[in-house]
Amino acid sequence: MNQFEQQKYAEGPWVGAVPMTLRVTEPAPERGLCTDCGVSRTDDAKRCGRACQFIQPDYPRLETQVHGRTRDASKGDERFFGPVQQMYQARLKAPLEGAQWTGITSRIAQKLLESNAVDAVLTMAPDPDDFWRPIPVLVTNPADMAHVRGMRMGYAPLLALLEPALAKGYKRLAVIGIPCQVYALRALEQELGFERLYVIGTPCSDNTTTENFHTFLDLLTDKPDTVTYLEFRADYMVELRFTDGSRKEIPFLQLPISKLPRDFFPLTCRTCVDYTNALADITVGYMGGQGEQWVLVRNARGEELLAGLGDEVELKAPGTKGKRQGSVKGFIANVARSAGGLPLRRMPDWVRPIVSFLMPIIGPRGLEFARTRVEMKAAETVMHLRNEEPKRMKTMIPDHVWDLVAPYEIKPEPGERKDQGS
Repeated sequence: MNQFEQQKYAEGPWVGAVPMTLRVTEPAPERGLCTDCGVSRTDDAKRCGRACQFIQPDYPRLETQVHGRTRDASKGDERFFGPVQQMYQARLKAPLEGAQWTGITSRIAQKLLESNAVDAVLTMAPDPDDFWRPIPVLVTNPADMAHVRGMRMGYAPLLALLEPALAKGYKRLAVIGIPCQVYALRALEQELGFERLYVIGTPCSDNTTTENFHTFLDLLTDKPDTVTYLEFRADYMVELRFTDGSRKEIPFLQLPISKLPRDFFPLTCRTCVDYTNALADITVGYMGGQGEQWVLVRNARGEELLAGLGDEVELKAPGTKGKRQGSVKGFIANVARSAGGLPLRRMPDWVRPIVSFLMPIIGPRGLEFARTRVEMKAAETVMHLRNEEPKRMKTMIPDHVWDLVAPYEIKPEPGERKDQGS
């Protein structure tokens, strides 16, 4: 490592004889609309101007660069989910201990290390001082992937480790990241000079600080320090697991959302335009899974990654049930109130258990649930930017987002869309 890198990173923690991570030690630079993907911490912070999803995203160009084509709105569900070759509902036949769901994401990366297809995996691990705080790590030993399983909550400069990885000679890399990290990675991919790059994406719509997440846990349970697992499931339930082996399920409608501070979710996450991580080679998430994982294979590298699991994984076609329009319209009405500073419409407490029981039965499920969330996020993007950062709409909102909200009578006003002029 050169002197510049030594100032920013400290080796550790150690697992066996292998340093898992180069610990980022300096605070993030102050920037507006930033999720601290790590680019601003590299030796050329000006890269943010051409790599950031929240400045001037160009999905058609990067989709063509990564997948050889842009999303085709007339082809299946690509207008919702981005370029896709195959979609599956999937599970590992032998679930990995400590993993989120069955552990498909970490197992794919582990197989790459076992087969020597990559030199290292860039991903997140739990901070030694806070189980829920993510820290970027470079994993080189397949066995050490066991230490990075599970979900973390908070901002973490994943891409800050790209330069140290290359400096160590790791030119064949696998990266596990969320959409804003993956967009920046793809924007810089060609200039960084990897020999081989695999990108395993997870969906993301709403993130917050780790401190805010602890506040959320405090509202969910009287024993937050013993929570080991949290998952928002496609059956409209949040699942908590505890150190004593017990579990708790909370219906979405009974979550204490109204008790969270107004800025709990930052504007960046309320205006995310890529919920399904369209620039990854393969996306692994929950939305379309109906109790299992949802896998979107996007290109030949994605096919290679899934094939690497062999008969360890069970695959079947994803299902779809219900209708999303009513749910999306109700969400839009609430966002309109929230964006205008009005309190959310609250369902009477006596009704909540009834609706919570009915939603998994009659609400959107499977792929229709995934379409619902994507349309909700698209509407949220337009409405919050229009209210808080209207001058950014023309450059921040891709055409595919306008197409998603058009059925709900949300249309660009003069100067809000790139092809409209000013």
